[in-house]
Amino acid sequence: MRGPGIFWLFPLVYTIPFALDIRIITTSFKAEQTLTKDNVPVNVDAVLFWQVVDPFKAAIKVQDYKNAIAWGAQTSLRDIIGRSDLSGMLSDRERLAKELQATIDGITEEWGVNSRAVEIRDIAIPAGLQDAMSRQAQAERERQARIILAGSEEQIAQKFLNAAQTYERDEVALNLRAMNILYESMKEKGAWVIVPSDMVNILGGNFKKLKLNHPITTHAEGAQAAEGK
Repeated sequence: MRGPGIFWLFPLVYTIPFALDIRIITTSFKAEQTLTKDNVPVNVDAVLFWQVVDPFKAAIKVQDYKNAIAWGAQTSLRDIIGRSDLSGMLSDRERLAKELQATIDGITEEWGVNSRAVEIRDIAIPAGLQDAMSRQAQAERERQARIILAGSEEQIAQKFLNAAQTYERDEVALNLRAMNILYESMKEKGAWVIVPSDMVNILGGNFKKLKLNHPITTHAEGAQAAEGK
Protein backbone atom coordinates (compact mmCIF):
# COMPACT_ATOMS: atom_id res chain seq x y z
CA MET A 1 0.00 0.00 0.00
CA ARG A 2 1.10 3.52 -0.78
CA GLY A 3 0.20 6.66 1.12
CA PRO A 4 -0.58 10.06 -0.37
CA GLY A 5 2.09 11.75 -2.50
CA ILE A 6 4.14 11.09 -5.64
CA PHE A 7 5.55 7.62 -6.30
CA TRP A 8 6.71 5.55 -9.28
CA LEU A 9 4.87 2.59 -10.75
CA PHE A 10 6.33 0.19 -13.31
CA PRO A 11 3.77 -0.66 -16.01
CA LEU A 12 2.73 -4.32 -16.28
CA VAL A 13 4.40 -4.96 -12.91
CA TYR A 14 2.41 -2.88 -10.43
CA THR A 15 -1.28 -2.15 -10.66
CA ILE A 16 -3.69 -0.05 -8.58
CA PRO A 17 -6.76 -2.16 -7.69
CA PHE A 18 -8.58 0.81 -6.13
CA ALA A 19 -7.94 4.14 -4.41
CA LEU A 20 -9.16 5.08 -0.94
CA ASP A 21 -10.56 8.54 -0.24
CA ILE A 22 -9.62 9.67 3.27
CA ARG A 23 -11.79 12.77 3.17
CA ILE A 24 -15.13 12.98 5.01
CA ILE A 25 -17.83 11.29 2.93
CA THR A 26 -21.61 11.52 3.26
CA THR A 27 -23.95 8.57 2.81
CA SER A 28 -27.73 8.86 2.94
CA PHE A 29 -29.76 5.90 4.17
CA LYS A 30 -33.31 5.26 5.29
CA ALA A 31 -35.64 2.75 6.90
CA GLU A 32 -39.12 2.31 5.40
CA GLN A 33 -42.22 0.97 7.16
CA THR A 34 -40.24 0.03 10.26
CA LEU A 35 -42.23 -0.67 13.43
CA THR A 36 -41.38 1.27 16.55
CA LYS A 37 -41.51 -0.13 20.07
CA ASP A 38 -45.20 0.83 20.30
CA ASN A 39 -45.99 -0.81 16.91
CA VAL A 40 -46.23 2.34 14.76
CA PRO A 41 -44.85 2.07 11.19
CA VAL A 42 -42.49 4.96 10.37
CA ASN A 43 -40.21 6.03 7.53
CA VAL A 44 -36.93 7.58 8.67
CA ASP A 45 -34.34 9.33 6.47
CA ALA A 46 -30.84 9.95 7.82
CA VAL A 47 -27.38 11.04 6.69
CA LEU A 48 -24.07 9.57 7.87
CA PHE A 49 -20.80 11.54 7.80
CA TRP A 50 -17.87 9.12 7.91
CA GLN A 51 -14.14 9.01 7.20
CA VAL A 52 -11.51 6.35 6.57
CA VAL A 53 -8.96 6.58 9.39
CA ASP A 54 -7.09 3.32 8.67
CA PRO A 55 -6.75 2.66 4.91
CA PHE A 56 -5.11 -0.73 5.49
CA LYS A 57 -8.14 -2.08 7.40
CA ALA A 58 -10.57 -0.54 4.90
CA ALA A 59 -8.76 -2.30 2.04
CA ILE A 60 -8.09 -5.65 3.72
CA LYS A 61 -10.82 -6.26 6.31
CA VAL A 62 -13.85 -5.74 4.05
CA GLN A 63 -14.42 -6.27 0.34
CA ASP A 64 -16.46 -3.13 -0.42
CA TYR A 65 -16.27 -0.79 2.54
CA LYS A 66 -18.67 1.81 1.08
CA ASN A 67 -21.54 -0.63 0.59
CA ALA A 68 -20.75 -2.27 3.91
CA ILE A 69 -21.05 1.09 5.68
CA ALA A 70 -24.36 1.87 3.95
CA TRP A 71 -25.87 -1.52 4.85
CA GLY A 72 -24.53 -1.34 8.39
CA ALA A 73 -26.03 2.13 8.89
CA GLN A 74 -29.43 1.02 7.59
CA THR A 75 -29.46 -2.07 9.80
CA SER A 76 -28.49 0.00 12.83
CA LEU A 77 -31.26 2.50 12.07
CA ARG A 78 -33.87 -0.26 11.95
CA ASP A 79 -32.58 -1.65 15.23
CA ILE A 80 -32.76 1.76 16.95
CA ILE A 81 -36.31 2.35 15.67
CA GLY A 82 -37.44 -1.03 17.00
CA ARG A 83 -36.13 -0.12 20.47
CA SER A 84 -37.67 3.38 20.57
CA ASP A 85 -41.25 4.58 20.93
CA LEU A 86 -42.76 7.14 18.58
CA SER A 87 -43.06 10.00 21.07
CA GLY A 88 -39.39 9.68 22.05
CA MET A 89 -38.28 9.68 18.41
CA LEU A 90 -40.30 12.80 17.57
CA SER A 91 -39.35 14.78 20.67
CA ASP A 92 -35.65 13.89 20.96
CA ARG A 93 -34.02 13.45 17.56
CA GLU A 94 -30.62 14.41 18.94
CA ARG A 95 -30.61 11.47 21.34
CA LEU A 96 -31.69 9.16 18.52
CA ALA A 97 -28.86 10.42 16.28
CA LYS A 98 -26.21 9.98 19.00
CA GLU A 99 -27.39 6.47 19.79
CA LEU A 100 -27.36 5.59 16.09
CA GLN A 101 -23.85 6.99 15.67
CA ALA A 102 -22.56 4.92 18.58
CA THR A 103 -24.10 1.76 17.08
CA ILE A 104 -22.58 2.44 13.65
CA ASP A 105 -19.17 3.11 15.23
CA GLY A 106 -19.28 -0.30 16.85
CA ILE A 107 -19.73 -1.90 13.41
CA THR A 108 -17.30 0.15 11.31
CA GLU A 109 -14.45 0.45 13.80
CA GLU A 110 -12.85 -2.83 12.70
CA TRP A 111 -13.01 -1.65 9.08
CA GLY A 112 -10.85 1.40 9.81
CA VAL A 113 -13.80 3.78 9.39
CA ASN A 114 -14.96 6.39 11.89
CA SER A 115 -18.42 7.98 11.80
CA ARG A 116 -18.15 11.72 12.37
CA ALA A 117 -21.84 12.55 12.75
CA VAL A 118 -25.36 11.29 12.06
CA GLU A 119 -28.26 13.59 11.19
CA ILE A 120 -31.93 12.55 11.20
CA ARG A 121 -33.49 14.33 8.22
CA ASP A 122 -37.12 13.24 8.45
CA ILE A 123 -39.46 11.00 10.43
CA ALA A 124 -42.67 10.28 8.50
CA ILE A 125 -45.69 8.71 10.18
CA PRO A 126 -48.99 7.49 8.63
CA ALA A 127 -51.50 10.19 7.64
CA GLY A 128 -54.22 8.73 9.88
CA LEU A 129 -51.94 8.90 12.89
CA GLN A 130 -51.01 12.49 12.05
CA ASP A 131 -54.70 13.46 12.13
CA ALA A 132 -55.19 11.68 15.46
CA MET A 133 -52.17 13.42 16.99
CA SER A 134 -53.39 16.78 15.67
CA ARG A 135 -56.82 16.26 17.25
CA GLN A 136 -55.20 15.23 20.51
CA ALA A 137 -53.04 18.37 20.57
CA GLN A 138 -56.08 20.55 19.78
CA ALA A 139 -58.09 18.91 22.57
CA GLU A 140 -55.23 19.54 25.00
CA ARG A 141 -55.10 23.23 24.03
CA GLU A 142 -58.88 23.54 24.50
CA ARG A 143 -58.62 21.89 27.91
CA GLN A 144 -55.95 24.37 29.00
CA ALA A 145 -58.05 27.28 27.72
CA ARG A 146 -61.10 26.07 29.68
CA ILE A 147 -59.02 25.71 32.85
CA ILE A 148 -57.72 29.28 32.49
CA LEU A 149 -61.24 30.60 31.80
CA ALA A 150 -62.66 28.76 34.82
CA GLY A 151 -59.93 30.23 37.03
CA SER A 152 -60.69 33.75 35.77
CA GLU A 153 -64.42 33.30 36.41
CA GLU A 154 -63.67 32.10 39.93
CA GLN A 155 -61.61 35.22 40.63
CA ILE A 156 -64.34 37.47 39.20
CA ALA A 157 -66.99 35.73 41.31
CA GLN A 158 -64.88 36.28 44.43
CA LYS A 159 -64.59 40.00 43.61
CA PHE A 160 -68.37 40.23 43.18
CA LEU A 161 -68.86 38.47 46.50
CA ASN A 162 -66.54 40.92 48.26
CA ALA A 163 -68.39 43.85 46.69
CA ALA A 164 -71.77 42.41 47.72
CA GLN A 165 -70.59 42.07 51.31
CA THR A 166 -69.42 45.69 51.27
CA TYR A 167 -72.76 46.91 49.90
CA GLU A 168 -74.59 44.84 52.50
CA ARG A 169 -72.74 46.59 55.32
CA ASP A 170 -72.93 50.11 53.84
CA GLU A 171 -76.23 51.24 52.31
CA VAL A 172 -74.74 54.54 51.16
CA ALA A 173 -72.08 52.73 49.14
CA LEU A 174 -74.80 50.63 47.51
CA ASN A 175 -76.79 53.70 46.49
CA LEU A 176 -73.69 55.46 45.20
CA ARG A 177 -73.00 52.42 43.06
CA ALA A 178 -76.59 52.56 41.81
CA MET A 179 -76.12 56.22 40.87
CA ASN A 180 -72.91 55.37 39.06
CA ILE A 181 -74.69 52.68 37.07
CA LEU A 182 -77.43 55.19 36.26
CA TYR A 183 -74.85 57.73 35.12
CA GLU A 184 -73.08 55.19 32.93
CA SER A 185 -76.41 54.30 31.35
CA MET A 186 -77.16 57.95 30.54
CA LYS A 187 -73.77 58.72 29.02
CA GLU A 188 -74.90 57.56 25.61
CA LYS A 189 -76.41 60.38 23.59
CA GLY A 190 -80.18 60.23 23.40
CA ALA A 191 -80.50 57.55 26.10
CA TRP A 192 -83.67 57.38 28.18
CA VAL A 193 -83.76 56.00 31.71
CA ILE A 194 -86.94 55.52 33.76
CA VAL A 195 -86.29 56.14 37.47
CA PRO A 196 -88.85 55.22 40.18
CA SER A 197 -90.29 58.26 41.99
CA ASP A 198 -89.17 57.13 45.43
CA MET A 199 -85.57 56.55 44.29
CA VAL A 200 -84.81 60.28 44.46
CA ASN A 201 -85.98 60.45 48.08
CA ILE A 202 -83.95 57.36 48.97
CA LEU A 203 -80.80 58.73 47.38
CA GLY A 204 -81.41 62.16 48.92
CA GLY A 205 -81.72 60.68 52.38
CA ASN A 206 -78.52 58.74 51.88
CA PHE A 207 -76.70 61.89 50.82
CA LYS A 208 -77.77 63.52 54.07
CA LYS A 209 -76.40 60.54 55.98
CA LEU A 210 -73.19 60.76 54.01
CA LYS A 211 -72.87 64.47 54.83
CA LEU A 212 -73.48 63.87 58.52
CA ASN A 213 -71.00 61.01 58.71
CA HIS A 214 -68.43 62.68 56.44
CA PRO A 215 -68.83 66.49 56.52
CA ILE A 216 -68.15 68.11 53.16
CA THR A 217 -67.18 71.79 53.09
CA THR A 218 -68.04 73.61 49.88
CA HIS A 219 -66.03 76.48 48.45
CA ALA A 220 -68.60 79.10 49.57
CA GLU A 221 -68.79 77.71 53.10
CA GLY A 222 -65.01 77.77 53.31
CA ALA A 223 -64.93 81.42 52.25
CA GLN A 224 -67.57 82.41 54.84
CA ALA A 225 -65.66 80.61 57.57
CA ALA A 226 -62.50 82.46 56.61
CA GLU A 227 -64.29 85.88 56.75
CA GLY A 228 -65.76 85.07 60.17
CA LYS A 229 -62.30 84.44 61.53
